[in-house]
Amino acid sequence: MSMIGNLLRVTKSELDEYLEDSSLLEERIYQDDAEEPNLVDIDKAWEGIIFLLTGSNLAEAEDPLVAILFSGQLLDEEQDLGYGPAHYLTPEQVVELNDELAKFRVEDLKEKFNTEKMMELGVYPEIWDEGDQAFDYLSEHFLILQQFYSTAAANNEAVITYLS
Repeated sequence: MSMIGNLLRVTKSELDEYLEDSSLLEERIYQDDAEEPNLVDIDKAWEGIIFLLTGSNLAEAEDPLVAILFSGQLLDEEQDLGYGPAHYLTPEQVVELNDELAKFRVEDLKEKFNTEKMMELGVYPEIWDEGDQAFDYLSEHFLILQQFYSTAAANNEAVITYLS
């Protein structure tokens, strides 16, 4: 099994609805008949991105940037969307995190790419011995994440994240 990082842009009123009844979120993200245009996945790159931003794995990271994927604000702690419950950020929090994410360039991340430390820390998915290919994989998904947050901030949207 692989753990895929997912991000969904929602309006403030949709977030409020999902906080009231989390089954509505589950219906939305697991609908079979249509693709969700506000949903993106960053594949298995999520913990590698956290490492590049914070210098640590998820278990040890204390940096506020971890909130881009794991805010600690749970939509419904009893709901399991594959690998636990969904996290959420309000539109205001999205704007703040977007401002921080916008400061990073791929060149900055390349300087923080440390394959030995990533393997030592067990950063998922532990492909870091692939060197430049592994970094290209992370940078591609980081740019997707960065664009996702830019769009959400510009649209005054909330963000819901989860692993599936």
